[in-house]
Amino acid sequence: MVNSRLSISSRSTLEYSDDDRVWMRRALELAKVAASTEEVPVGAVLVRGPEVLAEAHNRTVVDTDSTSHAELLTIRSASIDQGDWRLLGTTLYVTLEPCAMCAGAIVLSRIPRVVYAASDPRAGMAGSLGNLLQEPRLNHRCEVMSGLLAEESAEILRAFFQDLR
Repeated sequence: MVNSRLSISSRSTLEYSDDDRVWMRRALELAKVAASTEEVPVGAVLVRGPEVLAEAHNRTVVDTDSTSHAELLTIRSASIDQGDWRLLGTTLYVTLEPCAMCAGAIVLSRIPRVVYAASDPRAGMAGSLGNLLQEPRLNHRCEVMSGLLAEESAEILRAFFQDLR
């Protein structure tokens, strides 16, 4: 446990690919951009094979919109660009475990694979507080991998919240 809000332990026993590391590093860069604009530092990248379909960082403050989470902005952008709400064959990389709102959007958009860095025991719905991404009563479930570059993500978040104090 990094602090009361973040956990860096990985529940995944699967191996990460070099591509997984590349895309998560990009998501971490986006999280740093978010922090520089006084947003909670979360970044997300959606890929299909070698192609980035969309990427974003949190924009809740600048947009004055509580739904402007990195994951939702990424999903919206990709859906518009692809002309399809179904984002089949994609992987979403995100620096913090998705909340309930974002997990719901991931399920509804049929993203088959999610890789996240730091766990969020207070709001994470990909295994920490609950697990909407693998809920058997829903019509879609995702492969979930956690803990990739978790320490780097946790450090960005820790520094951001330390600066607020």
